[in-house]
Amino acid sequence: MTSMYERMRQEIVVGGGAEEESNAPSTSRAVLAALVIGSLLVWLGMKNGWTLVFVAGLLVSIFLHELGHFVTARRTGMKATQFFMGFGPRLWSRQKGEVEYGFRAIPLGAFVRIIGMNGLDEVEPEDEPRAYRNQSFPRQLLVITAGSLMHMFIALVLFVGVYGFAGRYDDTGKVAVVHAPQAGSPASMAGIREGDIVVALNKNKVTTRNELVEAIVAKVPGEVVEVVVLRNGVEKTVTATLAGNPMNTSIAYLGIATSSTGYVKQSLSDSVVHGVGDVVRTAGNSVKGVIGALNPMNSVHALRDSGQNLASRPTTVVGASQIGGQLGKDQGLKAVLLLLASVNVFVGVFNMFPLLPFDGGHAAIAAYERVRSRRGERYRADINKMIPLTTIVMGLMGFLLFVGLYLDITKPL
Repeated sequence: MTSMYERMRQEIVVGGGAEEESNAPSTSRAVLAALVIGSLLVWLGMKNGWTLVFVAGLLVSIFLHELGHFVTARRTGMKATQFFMGFGPRLWSRQKGEVEYGFRAIPLGAFVRIIGMNGLDEVEPEDEPRAYRNQSFPRQLLVITAGSLMHMFIALVLFVGVYGFAGRYDDTGKVAVVHAPQAGSPASMAGIREGDIVVALNKNKVTTRNELVEAIVAKVPGEVVEVVVLRNGVEKTVTATLAGNPMNTSIAYLGIATSSTGYVKQSLSDSVVHGVGDVVRTAGNSVKGVIGALNPMNSVHALRDSGQNLASRPTTVVGASQIGGQLGKDQGLKAVLLLLASVNVFVGVFNMFPLLPFDGGHAAIAAYERVRSRRGERYRADINKMIPLTTIVMGLMGFLLFVGLYLDITKPL
């Protein structure tokens, strides 16, 4: 029976799944888990199809993350022995060559097992040349960062794709009436309708909401203005008598809610430029988000205060899926894909946090060993000294997961 310490050492510290006494999955267990997971997906699809689309996108992202590790490991001469979707007990697996591929019961992630991640990982003598720990620093860094780099690539592809095919949220050059004017308002009495495009005020063209607001407040209450609107492709001029703003009667008031922003289709070159820029900006914001997410006091405050800032409260895939489902209802596939792009950037940044069991922890160890090594003598970090801190990190992650799930269920975003 493997002790808790040994399981942690094998599954977390050495970067993969523990070798089990029997690789034969239980058929009944696999069928039960498949039924549970399948039922959950069906339920998600029936409740909100966009939520299912978002979850499917996350699963594909997880798979591509591990594929990044797997492909770079194989291409750099390292030996990978496992590629699993999910954690926990095996449901199904198949051995192909030296790699065991399969699925496990808990669909909250995936992993690739690369031999010799550090000095604690026992490796057969004939496999030592292919162990991760015996590769050059550039190769180690490439393999261990490949997952996060894949997330950035996924985000870039999603940003560029959405911007090129559906558009990027920006100024449209058109001022649209987004709600029906309030009954009795000057706009309502003039016959302005929801969906109209405001083209001009007193023959002065307006292309942004701010231009329209400035043109209105430059008038005085009681002044008569001509408003040119575009309705069903036809321009129409209406006359309105401005009233006093309900908040300040000395300011002119027309009474329409407008917006000049929306999805503007971009050229390929502009899509790439905006996509790269948004990946960089999102990564910068994600660094702040990671620091906030790892601060346990934010979780405590969120549990005690229902008015806690949503940007600092912990959340899980449940909360993200809720947002994805609502965005899908409101704006369609483009909004779901943009959220998925942002989540990929956040996960890529979070995963590079320089502590085990994150990939960033392995990258930090590789960098430390490289600095401490001397010509002809390679330094090996003592991973045993890191296990207590790793245990604390895992405890913190468990706490954040519990709080995030509780808040996502009881106080949905």
